[in-house]
Amino acid sequence: MADDQYLTVADHNRDVSGLTYIYPVVSRRAGGVSIGINLNINNACNWRCLYCQVPNLTRGTPPPINLQLLEKELRDFLEYIVNGDFMERYVAEGDRKLQDIAFSGNGEPTSAKEFPEVLKIVEKLLNEFDLLNSTIAHPIKVRLITNGSLMDKPHVLASMRHLAKINGEVWFKADAGTSEGVAKINDVNINIPSVIKRIKACAAACPTFVQTCMVAIDGVAPTEDEVTAYIELLQQVKQAVQGVHLYGLARPSMQAEAPRLSRLSSEWLEGVAKKIRAIGLKAFVSP
Repeated sequence: MADDQYLTVADHNRDVSGLTYIYPVVSRRAGGVSIGINLNINNACNWRCLYCQVPNLTRGTPPPINLQLLEKELRDFLEYIVNGDFMERYVAEGDRKLQDIAFSGNGEPTSAKEFPEVLKIVEKLLNEFDLLNSTIAHPIKVRLITNGSLMDKPHVLASMRHLAKINGEVWFKADAGTSEGVAKINDVNINIPSVIKRIKACAAACPTFVQTCMVAIDGVAPTEDEVTAYIELLQQVKQAVQGVHLYGLARPSMQAEAPRLSRLSSEWLEGVAKKIRAIGLKAFVSP
């Protein structure tokens, strides 16, 4: 990383740290510094969302994870943040708080077969740095940002139960309320009842938020019918989830459709958030 170059919410470059698996970001949704864990270092994912900022995105799963290297990188980075001068050198004063360790990166984290072992490493190191102690003022979160496509697999749900034990939570992607909308935005064929079933299964295992990205395509916002279908999906899971993170296009897409995408106004997103709150769910908006 370049000296004295502050991280910003507009740059989530996974290569900024020079490490293989670990990268820092300032997250507008987390509200401070997030240590990212990127298991999909080959830029492979089982979805292809139109707004994805991963360059050279391909379909697939991650390569084998070097667990020893990942543990060393995470330990060294935690040392740098907790006991070093990382915050002063790279983070603006108002954002100098470590908020979470987040599984995000360049593809679907739960598609890595070593995901359960990586969770054990995270738990070990958070205890090593006394960051999970419930008596401290600010125990950090462990967040999984996921498309939820594998939440019908017993081994993945077992990992969600482990995640819950280490102050974890899941941000489960649901960008549309119809199969046509999912095909358009996420480039996968999926039926909405299966999405609802997976959200409920995930939420039963670990505290879960729905996370939704909404964008304009060719200058056109989601239609009223599309928003209504999305609210109907939320109606089906509102008793299970903690709330909704609704966000817009913060960084440029790296997909072929990028020129067709544009940001929606704060007012438009707040209008959707108002509908979400009207059904009894918390809604957090990040335009």
